[in-house]
Amino acid sequence: MPHQGEILQEAIKTSGISITRIVEELGITRPTIYRKFKDDTLDANFVKNVGIIIGHDFSQDFTTAEQSVLPFVTSSVRSAVTHTVTPRVTTAVPADSDPTKQLLALQTKYIALLEAYNELLLKVYGPK
Repeated sequence: MPHQGEILQEAIKTSGISITRIVEELGITRPTIYRKFKDDTLDANFVKNVGIIIGHDFSQDFTTAEQSVLPFVTSSVRSAVTHTVTPRVTTAVPADSDPTKQLLALQTKYIALLEAYNELLLKVYGPK
């Protein structure tokens, strides 16, 4: 089964949108996105932003319980979905039950914080 980075890479290939355009719109470098393709898990905000750029809804691509509750679906994609789609129901697992899950949750929060910081820097100082 492919991991999240591979799913992201395949969706980008299928979209036909160039990597150059994606990295320019995200404000990252090509090596950064290629490293993301190798990651087993990705930050929800990063996936959401790529989804907006390529017009892809990643909410159905990531199926584990921890990932399905993350806000991958963008508002533009939500409006395109018909009313016949039934939402996925997942059971929440307490984060404190497993140290590995705690670490993954902290890692996700840390990455989201770093990306928010990078976006703030881009707003203040502009792209290179």
